[in-house]
Amino acid sequence: MGFEYHVGRVGSGFVITIPEGYLTDLTSVPRYLQWLLPPDGKYSHAAIVHDWLYDNAIASKPIADLIFYEAMGVLGVNNILRRVMWLGVRLFGKGKYTND
Repeated sequence: MGFEYHVGRVGSGFVITIPEGYLTDLTSVPRYLQWLLPPDGKYSHAAIVHDWLYDNAIASKPIADLIFYEAMGVLGVNNILRRVMWLGVRLFGKGKYTND
């Protein structure tokens, strides 16, 4: 089953639609850190949105990373974990972006 994420708020006009059947690895946390940050968790839907943005180079990498941060907040992920995961994607995330 696919889903939609409304960036900012419902009615913002910026809607990300994740199609049914989209394959994701959720979070790309290195194996040796998965005891601390498992690939799935409260942040799973935010990770799916982020993967979709990266796989399709939607917006820019900094914007995709901020949407990930925002979506984790909507899902109730605590601020420390949100910052750690955001920093991880800012530093190590690649996707199909070239210059960001």
